[in-house]
Amino acid sequence: MKITHYRDKYRIDSARLADYDYGSNGMYFITICTKNRIPYFGSIEETDGEFALQPTLLGQQAIACWLAIPDHFPFVALDGFQIMPNHMHGLLCINKPGYEEWHPNVFGPQSRNLASILRGYKVGVTRFAIENQLEFGWQPRYYDRVVRNEDELNRIRWYIQQNPANWANDAENAEGQYM
Repeated sequence: MKITHYRDKYRIDSARLADYDYGSNGMYFITICTKNRIPYFGSIEETDGEFALQPTLLGQQAIACWLAIPDHFPFVALDGFQIMPNHMHGLLCINKPGYEEWHPNVFGPQSRNLASILRGYKVGVTRFAIENQLEFGWQPRYYDRVVRNEDELNRIRWYIQQNPANWANDAENAEGQYM
């Protein structure tokens, strides 16, 4: 992460690929964290050797909002995802038939691209928290990776699927243990 000066203030440079079109067709791996890594979404529990999230009401809404993305963005297909106590991982595919224009990543209003999709997701979860008077906050940014090939896609799917079983050793687990 590179930190630079801008208008006499420090700012973190974007992690986005400078010349990439985040509205173009492709598969994207996403990670979004809660503010201060607080486990708003539930806890990981073991039952008969299987590990899974036991979601809170807000965790249930985080799942529902993720599954609703294609309702709001019909050009998006969802792949594997996992809601964890304090973050989420997801794979989504942007597929706009006939999309041939290339619009490199630029600062400014975003629509029909990865940033607008994830903004909508975060707003949906946040709105639910506000309406239900639940304490909640997102980390301001998110991590994304453009999936480059089938092998990488399969490794990411495996990582997402195994995430609950690896929670005790996960860097995102502030407790360092099962809750």
